[in-house]
Amino acid sequence: MEVWWGTVVTQPSARPAPTRTCVGCRQKTTAEQLLRVVARSGRSPQDSWYAAPDPRRRAPGRGAHLHPAEACLARAEKSRAFVRALRHDAATYGPLDLEPLRQHLRETSTTGITQHDPPRPDETGSISS
Repeated sequence: MEVWWGTVVTQPSARPAPTRTCVGCRQKTTAEQLLRVVARSGRSPQDSWYAAPDPRRRAPGRGAHLHPAEACLARAEKSRAFVRALRHDAATYGPLDLEPLRQHLRETSTTGITQHDPPRPDETGSISS
C-alpha cells in the first residue's frame, strides 16, 4: 500500500469474468466458455444473411452466445433463438443461414475442444441448474 497526497492507493482488485447466457441451453457461464455469433451478409444488398462465428469476440454488431456444441446449436435453431437474440428481421433481410456456424462447430470439435453437455429436463419438464 502506498500513500500519495493523503490518498491510499491500493492494487486494483481482480474483476469477475463477464457472464453470458447460451441461447441454446439458457445456462449462464463465463463469456470465455461461449462462442459469440453475429449476423453478417455479403457485400451486395442481394446477398443472404448468415450467422458468423466470432471466436475473438471483436466483430461489430449485436452478438449472441452459444456453447460450442451441436446440441446447443440444435436447440437454438429449433427455438429460433438467433433471430431473436440478433434482432434479425427475416421479413426484411431473409432467413438467417446457420451453415457457416455449423461448419465452424464441426471444425472446432475435431480439434479437441471439449463439448458441452446441456441440462436435461427432469420428470416435471423443468430444467434445473
